[in-house]
Amino acid sequence: MYQETIDFIKSSFNTTDFIALHEPKFIGNEKKYLNECIDSTFVSSVGKFVDQFEQIIAEYTGVKYAIATVNGSSALHISLLLSGVEAGDEVITQPLTFIATCNAISYCNAQPVFIDVDKDTMGLSPVALREFLQENCVIKDRQCINKTTGKIIKACVPMHTFGHPCRIDDIQAICAEYHIGLVEDAAESLGSFYKDKHTGAFSKLAAISFNGNKIITAGGGGCIITNNEDLAKKAKHLTTTAKVSHKWEYTHDSIGYNYRMPNINAALLVAQLESLDKYLVSKRKLAQDYKGFFINKMPQFIEEPIHSQSNYWLNAVILKDRVQRDLFLTETNANGVMTRPIWVLMNKLDMFKSFQCGDLSNAEWLEDRVVNIPSSVRD
Repeated sequence: MYQETIDFIKSSFNTTDFIALHEPKFIGNEKKYLNECIDSTFVSSVGKFVDQFEQIIAEYTGVKYAIATVNGSSALHISLLLSGVEAGDEVITQPLTFIATCNAISYCNAQPVFIDVDKDTMGLSPVALREFLQENCVIKDRQCINKTTGKIIKACVPMHTFGHPCRIDDIQAICAEYHIGLVEDAAESLGSFYKDKHTGAFSKLAAISFNGNKIITAGGGGCIITNNEDLAKKAKHLTTTAKVSHKWEYTHDSIGYNYRMPNINAALLVAQLESLDKYLVSKRKLAQDYKGFFINKMPQFIEEPIHSQSNYWLNAVILKDRVQRDLFLTETNANGVMTRPIWVLMNKLDMFKSFQCGDLSNAEWLEDRVVNIPSSVRD
């Protein structure tokens, strides 16, 4: 039934071999910088590549500071802690996300509250957010109190799904009105802009991932970005085991975390950043090819939302229903084209299913229909 689509994808990647969903690309100075790092012997958390990476990523995203971390989950965890999230607090997020978003909330011993997404962005819906807050919350002493649970809603974590920006400016305004800290999960959206502003730059703190399947990778890796100097210093301190600087003594002034990015990983990222613009051009061309092929067809190709410039990290299509979704997944994977469904909704997982939800009609609709298709950078 979907042979035409399979043939098109194979022709797009000019191969009859297996096509992965998203492969890393190493076409620049990766080996050179790795060798330089090894020769320096500074392969752990101290070294020039960490400093270079932090400077470059801050400049690229348009913020003042970046703090390198071992992965995106650790970046999000620290961002939530620095936003004041404490044990027993609640954090609003979307159910349609990778589990790392909710894991980071759980690391703080806080609880997620699940709010619906918009169909066109697949990210947190500002309309659904406002409706939930109006119906369920009250402001007391500049804190947002959930009338149902009696808990403080301390933060909100929207996620830019597959690199498509959500309506983050509207969410930002609502969070400010309700005294809720905003932390962007920009794990998937390096190179994505909303109204000419890079994702992650709308909130005081944001997290980006450089996992092996991202547009650029260090094999792992992540970072926190912020415009706040004090928060940047605290983030660096906490991710470096909260060690007080001294020439030889080991003194730590709080519970800290060994979340530092090794210099050897940063060396990879510095090289990868040199190719980022080229990767983005390639991915946009692939998205345009998909758009042309799927026009007036089922599946329907998901395009970047209005006012957005998406990185098209993972291209996605929408099938008619779950039956057609499963048939598409079966046929493509059986024919050497790797495709994957969107995530199971977080509120359906055992560890999160007892937590409060708004109406999740859009998220449920998307869960039944969305499939990711091959999205690697082409030569």
